[in-house]
Amino acid sequence: MNEPGLFEYTLLAFGSLFVIVDPLATVPAFLAMTPNDTAKQRTRMARLACLVAAGVLIFFAVTGTVLFKFFSITMPAFQIAASIVLLLIALDMLRAQRSRVQETDEETVAGAAKEDIAITPLAIPMLAGPGAISTVILLQNQAHGWAQHGLLYGCILAVAAISYLVFYFASHGARWLNPIALRIATRVMGLLLAAVAVQFMLNALKELKLIQL
Repeated sequence: MNEPGLFEYTLLAFGSLFVIVDPLATVPAFLAMTPNDTAKQRTRMARLACLVAAGVLIFFAVTGTVLFKFFSITMPAFQIAASIVLLLIALDMLRAQRSRVQETDEETVAGAAKEDIAITPLAIPMLAGPGAISTVILLQNQAHGWAQHGLLYGCILAVAAISYLVFYFASHGARWLNPIALRIATRVMGLLLAAVAVQFMLNALKELKLIQL
């Protein structure tokens, strides 16, 4: 398989990250956990959460290879494991449900009882959860040269910025965030994420020389 160019890699990185972070699907839980907060307080929490999530994802993108070597994990093994995690999330998204891989009901309830939900559970694990962390590590492995590595970090920051804008408009009562639109967007992104998950698994099988693409 030919190495992707800068444009193709950017589309892959941004699309995969935006779909797995899925800020649109997080909005209902975000609003439910901050029922007594003002729009200004919600905006502050959203800003901090997106910054922390971006930092966590960049950290794992940079250190993922080192962690693999330390634990003697091969990249094909991680690709297969990550593709299963992503596929589980995608199947829930196709049912317009928030996956328990990203957040559990217990975490949402606990978040509602907290005064500040920015770091937990909003940043971790709702935005930067196992699926997002797995995705950035896989994308880092597929990056070739400083340009693609830099584009990956830029895509992480761009997704974090868009997530903040989604939370900002939700905090100020944006009318376009209606339940039907959210369900449609969630199902479409779930289908895209399922395709990404299958592609990661095919890449692993190809690297193990079990199939030819």
